[in-house]
Amino acid sequence: MAARPRGFKRLVFAGVVLFVAVIAAAAFIWRDDILRTRLDPKEPFQTYDPPPAPDYRRRAAWALMPGEPWSPDASDPPADVFFVGPTTFDGGDHWNAPIDDGQADRLFRQVMAPNYAGPFVRVGRIFAPRYRQASLYTLMTLRDDAKEARRFAYGDVAAAFRQYLATYNHGRPFVVVGVEQGGTLASRLLAEEVAARPEVMARLAGAYLIDTVVPADAPPIPPCLAPRQPGCLAAWAQAFENEPERAQMILDRSLIWSEGQLENLHGRTPLCFNPLLGAVSTSEATSKLNQGAANATGLEWGARPAFLSRQVSARCQAGVLRVSRPKSTSLKPSGSWTDQRKAPAYNLFYADLETDALGRVQALLAHHALPKPRID
Repeated sequence: MAARPRGFKRLVFAGVVLFVAVIAAAAFIWRDDILRTRLDPKEPFQTYDPPPAPDYRRRAAWALMPGEPWSPDASDPPADVFFVGPTTFDGGDHWNAPIDDGQADRLFRQVMAPNYAGPFVRVGRIFAPRYRQASLYTLMTLRDDAKEARRFAYGDVAAAFRQYLATYNHGRPFVVVGVEQGGTLASRLLAEEVAARPEVMARLAGAYLIDTVVPADAPPIPPCLAPRQPGCLAAWAQAFENEPERAQMILDRSLIWSEGQLENLHGRTPLCFNPLLGAVSTSEATSKLNQGAANATGLEWGARPAFLSRQVSARCQAGVLRVSRPKSTSLKPSGSWTDQRKAPAYNLFYADLETDALGRVQALLAHHALPKPRID
């Protein structure tokens, strides 16, 4: 058989290269759709059998908890911190994560806890419940099934908070912290379990809802208008200055609670707390005010990370915190597609939040006659 002409082989090779390039381009363009399809449980939430409920009387139901949670020690900080973590579960077979999912738990311990609960270690004893969190997929779609999964997750968080108050709080001042999905759940918690109970609200030093949208015209508790103001709400959703699409997506796609239901903002302006100013404000904060960003990923729990000062400036614009790009390469997005759609593996306001929360706890203790924390 006669050999094929060299030009023919080149043509075949060029065709194969072009085909591969087209496939790669299509995968890049539709990567979000491909990811969503892979993570979709492909079962209506109404017929879904969720994982077993956590029992918050047991230590295994808590991702973080003091060694002797029912007996505060004299060496403990003067307050407690109830921490609702962000999404760490991708999805796939489940709308809501089993609390013993190994991959989700590792991401919490190695990334989310050091970066987002870490700033509050010196503020109070940390109580972080494991809960049947709605999957990452539910944050990528506005389907009713996804909203049902997020409403379902709230039941666990509320049960954990009630157990914390009844068993571990002992009348101590406390701080509520929620991040991303956890912030949305904490927002409802503040409205239904804190603000609705004056004796509980009186002990709240402050609430921090990180990367969370709360309507400015109807926050669950009064907003923080000044540093050291106790009992107030610091909530913000952020986008980098050169990410107008991200800022617009926050306004267009974020869900808020209304009478126990999740609904769109519908043109309302989000509350915007500026961590560099310690207040809800439209003033611009220069990078000189940034006390310390940090990448605490992989650090042993409780270890203090190296602070990187003057990394970012920040200003509130149309209810979105617009942040400059950080200077350090350690404060850059990393990981897989799914990782980059979760809370970042660093905290641009680590030291700022620590200082802010300590000030609000001190102000609460100084200005309010709280019962002395019980020391057994």
